[in-house]
Amino acid sequence: MSDAVGPGDLVLCVNAAPNHMTGEAVPLIAGETYVVGAVMEFACPCGRSDALLDIGIDFAWCQSRFRLLPKPKFKAEPKAQEISKPKEKV
Repeated sequence: MSDAVGPGDLVLCVNAAPNHMTGEAVPLIAGETYVVGAVMEFACPCGRSDALLDIGIDFAWCQSRFRLLPKPKFKAEPKAQEISKPKEKV
């Protein structure tokens, strides 16, 4: 996933289990979305990922805790239609 994820991307937290190295609780919330600040190439000791994601909470998190969300599609706003004026009679 690290090739597909980049700074500014939205990711969904799918795993808010305790830290898999220390067993301590994590401040992440399953089902919440986070914005990726940076992707750091690093083989996580859990063996499930090749990068850590910096989402602005603590230091960085194993990318296996997240799923990349699709980029929002551009939605063009319809142009305001010109209001027709009644013709004046002379």
